[in-house]
Amino acid sequence: MKRVLTSLVLIPLITYVMLWAPLPVFLAVLALIAGLCFYEYAGLVSAHSIPPPGVFGYAAGLTLLLLPDTQSAILALVVILALALSLRVRDLSEALPYAGALVLGVLYVFGGWRMALLLRMRSPYWVLFAVALNWAGDGAAYYVGRWIGRHRLAPAVSPAKTWEGSIASLAASVLFALLYFPRLLPDVPLLVAVAVASAANIAGQLGDLCESALKRGAGVKDSGNLLPGHGGWLDRVDSVLFALPVTYFLLTRLI
Repeated sequence: MKRVLTSLVLIPLITYVMLWAPLPVFLAVLALIAGLCFYEYAGLVSAHSIPPPGVFGYAAGLTLLLLPDTQSAILALVVILALALSLRVRDLSEALPYAGALVLGVLYVFGGWRMALLLRMRSPYWVLFAVALNWAGDGAAYYVGRWIGRHRLAPAVSPAKTWEGSIASLAASVLFALLYFPRLLPDVPLLVAVAVASAANIAGQLGDLCESALKRGAGVKDSGNLLPGHGGWLDRVDSVLFALPVTYFLLTRLI
């Protein structure tokens, strides 16, 4: 019940922000969610016995997220400063894990959300598509997996996930695209819509598994507890963080 109630609150609110909120509000919400995701990521890093990214990680991430048209320079600076900051680590055997975790977190969390901003600049309906695609896929995977799931997808990483649920997720995402594009993005050919939906769904499922691997390595069930019934923000958006870059990449190549 908590899972359903949380979704009933979040889905209309997030949909409003994606489609109709003024750009400053959209950016503020994007920065807030990205910061919460990075906070939970930092907790997972600590649970791996690696020094957490710290304040620099947030500053670098928000710079990457919000500054226009400077991504390449920012990425280079993030790498350089991460390595420089690793010199502060008392045990130098932790310098490389620290720098690697910092750079990974900035690119994984803030880089993923940066794609949401770029998609919104094309059309708010592209952002909604990349996010809602995962809502449809996750719902289908959850219920079909519980109903008829028998074959484990990745038992070492996430024992509850099944091939049946994975296939249902892909099918639901494609069906969602076939209903979504003719109404909200009618200029997109249906074959392209199916291709983008399929690739984004597969990327989202991979993102879910990757975050599960981080949690399993850290020995925790959820990345946080801020969302009743869902765990943390990173648990809720792990698939979105993979689907957004794939959607944007294919949008710029195919359309």
